[in-house]
Amino acid sequence: MVVTVDEVEGLAVDGLRWLTAAVRETAGGGLAWTTRPSDDELNPMLYSGTAGIVPVLLEAWRHFGDDSYADTALRAARGLADSVDGIDGDSLYFGRTGMALALRAVHDELGDTAAGAAADRALEIVRSRFDGTRWGDPFELMGGNAGIGLGALLAGDAELAVLAVEPYLRTAERTPAGVHWAHRTGVDSRLHHISHGTLGIVLALARVGRATGRADLVELALAGAADVVARDEAGPEGFLVPHSTPQYRPDLIEPISYGWCHGPAGDAQVFRLLRDLTADPAWPALADRCWHTVTHSGLPRRPRPGFWDNNGRCCGTAGVLALACDRIAEQQDPHDFAHVLVADLAARATRDTGGARWSNVEHRATPSELEPCTGWAMGNAGIVRELLRFVRLSRGGDPRYAFAWPDQPPVPAQVSGP
Repeated sequence: MVVTVDEVEGLAVDGLRWLTAAVRETAGGGLAWTTRPSDDELNPMLYSGTAGIVPVLLEAWRHFGDDSYADTALRAARGLADSVDGIDGDSLYFGRTGMALALRAVHDELGDTAAGAAADRALEIVRSRFDGTRWGDPFELMGGNAGIGLGALLAGDAELAVLAVEPYLRTAERTPAGVHWAHRTGVDSRLHHISHGTLGIVLALARVGRATGRADLVELALAGAADVVARDEAGPEGFLVPHSTPQYRPDLIEPISYGWCHGPAGDAQVFRLLRDLTADPAWPALADRCWHTVTHSGLPRRPRPGFWDNNGRCCGTAGVLALACDRIAEQQDPHDFAHVLVADLAARATRDTGGARWSNVEHRATPSELEPCTGWAMGNAGIVRELLRFVRLSRGGDPRYAFAWPDQPPVPAQVSGP
């Protein structure tokens, strides 16, 4: 299937139309989304709810110059602000830190002072709930300290960022090649990748350490990266590290995957950051090896159940497209594989008078086709955001996002468009 750039842009518009039709009005005059249209409970989270949808609204506003997307983002920020005090979690992807980051983006991009004040309030609540070491059982990027530190830094609170990541200095476990951490208490398995494992902690330590002049944090980040690099099973051309050691929940989780969350598409994002912070040629070489493995893995084809059953940004095709576009912008990679990914997303979209949306697959369930989701991780928001960037790159436009995702290093300014 061959799709033109104009057709990809049209698909993104249809995806936005379905997404905005799924919105709910809140009691305070704001807007919010549920994880799936059939759900009753509003979801404010960055991972799968309103905070993760705000960035694609900002992206659409910047891309099309259509103020209706900005107006929707402003009302969504009002809905987020109203829910800051009423949730239990504080993390980046599942709590207040991610909400604060989305609110800060609306303040910065659209000048909404109420959103900025709500972001400050959210971070103050996060700070007040710190127990001296952590915010709860998760101790990684998505649900724990690493994400809170990274989100706080990007939301403008460097002091909270350092507070969040310093506990990794005293909790690191030495390994033959470096260090790693337990992602939860009482679990023997050590996870290795960006979402819940060592590399997510590495990314936060490196970014917070460099921004605040803390060489000890950067040094610890490099030790964590060294541990993961030593676990590679695909060298010398490729790079592939198992999900965990020993395998975590082997009854449910496959030992090898290729996406952002637990595979080389996400590992490469960490190596891109270390490249930018250290100027060590080992890191871009490792990022290249990750890309070799991704492009030779067989995805986005689905040769067997469970191999590649996800279109989304976290675990599927859209997350790989994000890295493909980074490489196009930074290294002038050919567009060939990005075109393959986009064509697959177009082929798997459901399109009708209601717009476009994507269903993921759970091969162990009946029926296996899942209800389309709205948010960043598994749904329209994450997919549409990457489609719009692909369109701009294909037309020679600006490869930067309106909202830089916290764990995807920005394209360096010298290779950015106007």
